[in-house]
Amino acid sequence: MGVEAVVSPGQTAKILVVDDERSMREMLEILLRREGHDVRVAENGTRALALLKAQPFDMLISDIKMPDMSGVDVLRAAKTINEQIIGIMITAYGSKESIQEVLRLGAADYLDKPFNVDELRFRVRKELERHKLQQENSLLRRALRDNHGFENIIGRSPAMLAVFQLIETIAPTASTVLITGESGTGKELVARAIHFNSPRKERPFVAVNCGALPEALLESELFGHVRGAFTGADANKKGLVEVAEKGTIFLDEIGEMSPPMQVKLLRVLQERKFRRVGGTEETEADIRIIAATNRDLARLVSDGQFREDLYYRVNVIPVHIPSLRERQDDVPLLAEHFAAKYSGQLGKTITGITPEAMQYLQAYSWPGNIRELENAMERAVALERTPFISAESLPDRVRNGDAANGRPAPSSRPEEFPVDGFDLERHVRDLEREYIAEALRRAGGVKVKAADLLGMSFRSLRYYMKKYRL
Repeated sequence: MGVEAVVSPGQTAKILVVDDERSMREMLEILLRREGHDVRVAENGTRALALLKAQPFDMLISDIKMPDMSGVDVLRAAKTINEQIIGIMITAYGSKESIQEVLRLGAADYLDKPFNVDELRFRVRKELERHKLQQENSLLRRALRDNHGFENIIGRSPAMLAVFQLIETIAPTASTVLITGESGTGKELVARAIHFNSPRKERPFVAVNCGALPEALLESELFGHVRGAFTGADANKKGLVEVAEKGTIFLDEIGEMSPPMQVKLLRVLQERKFRRVGGTEETEADIRIIAATNRDLARLVSDGQFREDLYYRVNVIPVHIPSLRERQDDVPLLAEHFAAKYSGQLGKTITGITPEAMQYLQAYSWPGNIRELENAMERAVALERTPFISAESLPDRVRNGDAANGRPAPSSRPEEFPVDGFDLERHVRDLEREYIAEALRRAGGVKVKAADLLGMSFRSLRYYMKKYRL
């Protein structure tokens, strides 16, 4: 049974080999290392369990018959630690019952001793590829089912044509991109267009909202964790950085990231390595990072809220998405697009928009940008009883709003200044609390929607809700 020096064209993995025969362990270790895999070996089940608890493995290759613990027991224990681990069993004394048991426990395959090394290579490659496809399939299917090309970003204004040209230029590169723009301008659409027009398009695009998750949960989501890292961590878990391997990770609302998380992200950008929460092993990160924010990061840097070194690492290629009020020429095109979209989804027959309704749409300044326009058109399609969107079907704020800023003037503006003066800070606090409470009511308690209505981040809204005990 010879061992050839063959470099596998497939993916690499972290593999644990368990066998009480020293010669078999050494042969498998040499063979798998030459395939490019990171290999650890154990001479018995006890040592194997210690290694499984200490670090994550993608695959377990184990002999079934061993003195202290059978390979079946090792596989059973491995599955409780990491249910995603791939198990390949090897035996010279395989009975029908033992084979059935390992397959029932979730072993991917088994081999009888003596076996051909080429057969083992094939089985390992096949199972790693199958596992990879299972992990990525739903994500890729969902992403590729939608249209993520330029045609999914609606616009023909000079400002948007400049964005299209920039996307086309930077998509083939591996450079980090920072997308800026107000909430609702379509920053994630631009990030997806960059990814799906890049050499990484066949790999995952993974999006995470940095402002919607508490710091501890965000760290676990991004980097994963090992079993026992914290209460409830019953098994090893891959983070989104690992899921996005050789693909793109989109960090939305990066300006909301806490200082400790900024340090951890900086290391990923600098070293292209990370550690799972509670783990000691470093893992390589072959990913492209696209970040987005609706905040002024340069100002956050000067205020000491965002690390200057991270800012320069993230802001390699800046892409600014103009607000809808800066591209009013695109409003008719977008309105017609959304009218057609929701006409089909809601089973309505809408063939156009009346001139009066279009005038209102173009006069309004859309503080919520494209997201607000889309919601308004969905509502209009749902309410409209004729083949044309009429002004009456548009939201009141669009027909009655202040065209200068898209929002009605605050009704609480004083007509007269009190003769004896007043407590301005208390008055402002009261107004602040009332507006936040009203936004929550209008959003039906959905905090993300309420934050959009108020033009603030999700994290800021949570702060004020706690402050005012809402």
